[in-house]
Amino acid sequence: MECKVKDLLINYEVIGNGKPIIMLHGTHVDHRLMKGCMEPVFKSNDQYKRIYIDLPGMGKTKSAEWIINSDIMLEILIEFIDKIIPNENFLLAGESYGGYLSRGIVNKIGDRVDGLLLLCPVIIADHKKRNVPKHIVLKSDKDLLSELTASEAKDFNEIQVVQSKEIWLRYREEILSGVRLADYDFLDNLQQEGYSFSFDVDALKEPFDKPALIVLGRQDSCVGFEDAWSILSKYPRATFAVIDKAGHNLQIEQPELFNSLASEWLLRASEA
Repeated sequence: MECKVKDLLINYEVIGNGKPIIMLHGTHVDHRLMKGCMEPVFKSNDQYKRIYIDLPGMGKTKSAEWIINSDIMLEILIEFIDKIIPNENFLLAGESYGGYLSRGIVNKIGDRVDGLLLLCPVIIADHKKRNVPKHIVLKSDKDLLSELTASEAKDFNEIQVVQSKEIWLRYREEILSGVRLADYDFLDNLQQEGYSFSFDVDALKEPFDKPALIVLGRQDSCVGFEDAWSILSKYPRATFAVIDKAGHNLQIEQPELFNSLASEWLLRASEA
């Protein structure tokens, strides 16, 4: 499906009916990351309208020269939400850069957000200012790596903390598939010139008092886990979980833990 925002066609997929949940992926991937991450959570709970978006320059959504910073990206998302689910409240789930944008949505239209899930979220946009651990592989699979191309093995080895055939298959289908479609020139320029919001995204008028979940990988060498502690006071109803044997792709390395935490978040949100 497509939704026109200005001269941009936003590609998105809708699954199910009920309470809307907006799903935002990180950079260089596409909506299949969030779909693969979240759909297992809904196998026993199908009362939600899941809206999976391809952000500009990723998946099937083209980039545009006028999208020069995250402020504009945020404006696009808010206009998309207003068109797809006008006047409706919704839940919001964001991964990595999608978590950064999700906090921007809370900052701007938080009264419409009834619950927030942040998966390995970007807290500090400037990579050089992040507190991150060095990359480590806690469970390697040399036989698997030997079956991959040199490029695949290098990328997989540099991002995954836990390696297995099952994790590789999910990585290939949910992450690598989107990476291969990304507009790298557009994304590189965004990250270099306008990745940070022009405003303090965590300067909320009042704390976000709806059910929230913040899940981080203990070995995440991309966004880390320590910086996220600094925003916890803004989310008084947040479960804050740091998971061992998990990096930036936590959802495919520790799927049982993630699914359990996400299911409990949905329960809290439904009760609220």
